[in-house]
Amino acid sequence: MDLQAEEGLSTTPFPVLVATAVPVERDAVAGVLPGAAEEIRLPGGSLRRTAAGLDLLAAGVGPALAAATTAGALTAAALAGRPYRLVVSAGIGGGFLPGAPVGSLVVADAITVADLGAETADGFLPVTELGFGTVTHRPPESLVRVVSEATGARTGTILTVSTVTGTAARAAALGARHPGALAEGMEGFGVAEAAAAHGVPVLEIRAVSNPVGPRDRAAWRIGDALAALAEGFGKLAPALESWNTHDQ
Repeated sequence: MDLQAEEGLSTTPFPVLVATAVPVERDAVAGVLPGAAEEIRLPGGSLRRTAAGLDLLAAGVGPALAAATTAGALTAAALAGRPYRLVVSAGIGGGFLPGAPVGSLVVADAITVADLGAETADGFLPVTELGFGTVTHRPPESLVRVVSEATGARTGTILTVSTVTGTAARAAALGARHPGALAEGMEGFGVAEAAAAHGVPVLEIRAVSNPVGPRDRAAWRIGDALAALAEGFGKLAPALESWNTHDQ
């Protein structure tokens, strides 16, 4: 694998696709990257190609749309002879207290879909226990380590949900089912599924805007979370430089 950046063009050692849910998350990341971005049209949308070597894609809300949009971008890049070497799912999300307070940054060591399965009289069964698919993707350990060290992010499971948690009861149930969970979002697992289909490593980074639990919009700190996300991405490229891909 050729990991050399094009001289004068990229500050990352290889092409990276960053998939956020919505444009405001994408723009927060773009704001800390050097140079102007080029708009690249894709079927169903567009991405912004930056001089830092990161392509920024607002992939949509929810795992299904995020997976479809990310897969389209991965396919387009491969056909253009510029395949991505890493996909990053990024954005803001809820944090499980006390492990991930508002304003903190979380890097996933496991990207787990929390509600794909079946409800039974004996409790929830993940889809794997029904004999299908997968429920967890694991980013490369070495990559998680260097990104966490570079950004100061906490490391743990990030859950993907199709319905955002809004009650204390559901927060407690998720925490009991997934003791290592630090955050929840709605896109990570979909992005990871697309990356896995293309044989590309995946990473998920979430900045915490609110506690997982009762829905209280007055307590949300979206601006603080977007600032934390941007600060983390300002330190990402040097971390990728130090990542030894042979450790995958």
